[in-house]
Amino acid sequence: MTFHPQPRPGEPKPWDFPAPERSQLPNGLTVLRSHRPGQKVVAVEVLLAAPLDAEPEGLDGVATIMARALSEGTDKLTAEEFAAEMERCGATLDAHADHPGVRVSLEVPASRLDKALGLIADALRAPAFPESEIERLVGNRLDEIPHELANPARRAAMALSKELFPAEMRCSRPRQGSEETVARIDAASVRAFYDAHVRPSTATAVVVGDLTGIDLDALLGSTLGEWSGKPAERRPLPAITADDTARVIIVDRPGSVQTQVLIGRTGSDRHDPVWAAQVLGTYCLGGTLTSRLDRVLREEKGYTYGVRAFGQVLLSTPEGTGVSLLGISGSVATDVTAPALADTWQVLRTLAAEGLTDEERDVAVQNLVGVAPLRYETASAVAGTFADQVEQFLPDDFQARLYERLAATGTVEATAAAVAAFPLDRLVVVLVGDATAIGDPVRDLGIGPVTVVTGA
Repeated sequence: MTFHPQPRPGEPKPWDFPAPERSQLPNGLTVLRSHRPGQKVVAVEVLLAAPLDAEPEGLDGVATIMARALSEGTDKLTAEEFAAEMERCGATLDAHADHPGVRVSLEVPASRLDKALGLIADALRAPAFPESEIERLVGNRLDEIPHELANPARRAAMALSKELFPAEMRCSRPRQGSEETVARIDAASVRAFYDAHVRPSTATAVVVGDLTGIDLDALLGSTLGEWSGKPAERRPLPAITADDTARVIIVDRPGSVQTQVLIGRTGSDRHDPVWAAQVLGTYCLGGTLTSRLDRVLREEKGYTYGVRAFGQVLLSTPEGTGVSLLGISGSVATDVTAPALADTWQVLRTLAAEGLTDEERDVAVQNLVGVAPLRYETASAVAGTFADQVEQFLPDDFQARLYERLAATGTVEATAAAVAAFPLDRLVVVLVGDATAIGDPVRDLGIGPVTVVTGA
């Protein structure tokens, strides 16, 4: 039998995260573009400076309803006609509201970019906000809330935000509003929020894809360039305060056979020079199936299907005084809730005492840096990262420099950052589960005072 020679891998090619070109339209709209040959599906992100903290008192969720209503008709098209035109373009359109603002996302074949950009421009320039559609969107949102409260992971996240931030801060409350606040939203309040905060002078458009043969300047000028609005400065960002004193909150779910665990505290935003080392150290702690937390809680003890450690930016400022959420999350069987927490604390103590190994560091760098070319194969992934950088007031080359810093970060630096991220006396623990079964064993751990609240 004759065997063909085994294929040999080629030499790895140098890879750099792409850099965008910046420009500005006469109406004040900032534009970031990146030509990506071969990416025939173009991604467009439009960032609107309509942050959640700008929502009027008692109307939490109005930004979300406005974002969803942008595709519900314009001065030229009804909601049905608008959706049909998007379908004819082969495009997908999504919009959502978050703490930094509202983001409108489009993916469309490059050959139909002109038509799709025209539709987005009309939606931003002259949304109809018909009363019947706003009522439907409010009803849909009200229907979603009970399902979110019934989801242990979502319920844990809500409880943690409420614990970490003072009640007057928007970060403390559900991003898409509560049942009480959403029920107050009507077409007039949506229109008022739009009029107050949506304008080209404070917006940014990101366009990524194969732009061969496309005169993007002319196309933008005839679509988004026709959008007009009063010039305005960005809204001042609120001072951010938080309390991550160690404590335990049990959201009672009588009869629950599992406990949802969310351990968290606040940290700095991505302007902090330690961010790269923190990313690396956190990945070693709980970023993959081979991380320390999984090795103990999943492989050795069999407590969980998986547990993850993460860092997530909530709100950034140009001065770097923003806030991120540093967390550890997973679910365990009710009867091993206390042992799982005890072992988690022991993992953190061992990390502080002995540090990471060079092997752990090397594997983490290989996974984080080596996967980057695959992670950014699509135009939407690149556009999303550009949009994140804009929202977080980061330089356009931040992601590229981050990979360089990750590769240059040593084991000692990564250890120090991970230990600093998860100090045992600054961790708020939220447990969604049966308080009768887990309350006393958790109190006996002595990891902080325990409070039980009623679940939903």
